[in-house]
Formats: sequence, structure tokens, C-alpha cells
Amino acid sequence: MFGIPRRYAHFVFGIIQSGITSAAAAGIASIPFFGSGLFLGHWLGSWLLSWFLILPVVIFAAPGIRKLSHVLTREN
Repeated sequence: MFGIPRRYAHFVFGIIQSGITSAAAAGIASIPFFGSGLFLGHWLGSWLLSWFLILPVVIFAAPGIRKLSHVLTREN
């Protein structure tokens, strides 16, 4: 594959997860533009902006969320 060292897996996960999440959110927010033919341009611009803004949030929040989910759950 790409050969990215495993120690950077957290960042790779964050990039992928934030990209998918922001793409879905931008798509939903762009639905009003669907009939006018402006959907793709609006979606792409919204997605790139939201991905740029949400990526640092995901990277820095994920470890805390992981710890919190561990605290809130138990072994079977």
C-alpha cells in the first residue's frame, strides 16, 4: 500500500473520517441547490471548507472520545 508508518494511523483515520463526515454534511446542506444545477459546485466548495475546518477537531478530539467511550462501556 502506501507504507505510512503505523504510528501515524490516528492521523490517517482522522483524515478519512473527517473527509467522509464533512462530505455527507455538505451534501445534505447542498440539497436546496439540486434542482438549479448548482449542487455539485456548492457541495464541493462546502465540503472543502468544512473538511479544512473539521480535520483539526477530529484529530484532537478522537483520543478523548476514545477514552470517554471506554469509561462509558464495560467488558462483556
